[in-house]
Amino acid sequence: MNNSNETQQPDFVIGRHPAMASLQSDHSINKVFIQEGLKSDGIGQIIAKAKKQGLVIQRVTKSKLDTLSNGQNHQGVVLAVASFEYAELDDIFKLAKAREEEPFILILDGIEDPHNLGSILRTADAAGVHGVIIPKRRAVGLTSTVAKTSAGAIERVPVVQVSNLVNAIKELKERGLWVFGTDMKGTDYRRWDAKGAVGLIIGNEGKGMARLTKDNVDEMLTIPMVGEIQSLNASVAAGLLIYQGYNSRHQL
Repeated sequence: MNNSNETQQPDFVIGRHPAMASLQSDHSINKVFIQEGLKSDGIGQIIAKAKKQGLVIQRVTKSKLDTLSNGQNHQGVVLAVASFEYAELDDIFKLAKAREEEPFILILDGIEDPHNLGSILRTADAAGVHGVIIPKRRAVGLTSTVAKTSAGAIERVPVVQVSNLVNAIKELKERGLWVFGTDMKGTDYRRWDAKGAVGLIIGNEGKGMARLTKDNVDEMLTIPMVGEIQSLNASVAAGLLIYQGYNSRHQL
């Protein structure tokens, strides 16, 4: 499998929670922009953390932050950071081993909306998913919008970017994972037993899983729907399935 350690162009971390998560991580930070005249406990904590690390702190106008954040809700804080780095597949397995758990890996088949990717990373972090695999082409990568939406989860959940998703799935199966897909037809997700080493595939927002991806899953899962709308937002569907996986792996 061809993992990528390639990085995006220099980017920004936007908002207080993502900024603090970056400051608490090993992420390389170039400069801290703080809105002038803005004071709060949250801002004070960010400034104190940045000063402790010897980072450059610059007070700027709100309009400057609006420009840097491309109009997003920056809450008075923007970090100029080095590009987001992708993990290697082995990093995911090492994390699972360190937690003394069987791997639980999320595979995203062409998620294009950065808000969906950020939300999925946030849920993955909350539910203890060990890592996420995304394709290099026809899918969103790690961007500032993803970082903002993830509320800091981008710093804690390893994300592996691969050239060929099918080859990645085959390698996961060779390494002992049972891979589950999502489709309109399949086993009711409420019956999903996610104990052991598992991979869960979430398909594209509009097209779902690609045919070649479907051909390489061990079992399909479906979310029952009784209303007229027969599809869910990708991040909502991912949230339901991830927490079903969590519930079956951590039964009370």
